[in-house]
Amino acid sequence: MAVSLALDPARSALVLVDLMDRIVALPLEPRKGTEVLSAAEELATAFRSAGATVVLVRVERPGVAEQPPGSGLVAGLARDGDLEVVKRTIGGFQGTGLDDLLRGRGVNTLVFGGIATNLGVESTARAAGDLGYDLVFVEDAMAALTAAEHDASVRLDFPRLGTVVTTAEVRFVAG
Repeated sequence: MAVSLALDPARSALVLVDLMDRIVALPLEPRKGTEVLSAAEELATAFRSAGATVVLVRVERPGVAEQPPGSGLVAGLARDGDLEVVKRTIGGFQGTGLDDLLRGRGVNTLVFGGIATNLGVESTARAAGDLGYDLVFVEDAMAALTAAEHDASVRLDFPRLGTVVTTAEVRFVAG
């Protein structure tokens, strides 16, 4: 079943969660971290080309001076103009200023991808929903530690919070 989705680039942001070397390298399902990264890069290129905002969220452990190896974003993912947000909780909004950054740009729709579907992505999305954002979830741009965890989020939770699509279904309105 194809979903009709047309995003306004001036009001939309791509939010990619925890695409860091140490997380992308984990054993993930239903797809490998490298596959998630490839889909995320495709989406980021499309968003940047349309003039839409790209947000890259990564985690740091609180109270730890030296973060574990692989704690930065995957090399080459970030581009000039992207927003990088460092979270210290599961979700990307608590204590990060992300809401203010997005509202300052007039964003009202968030498109999600990243790792792990049921943890960082879902936690960030739930907070965004509570803040009144419209939510879109790109199923093939996510993975979890197990297929069951991924599927529970994608099939049960995300449809109640927003719209679930594939990378191929993400389009922008002509303007």
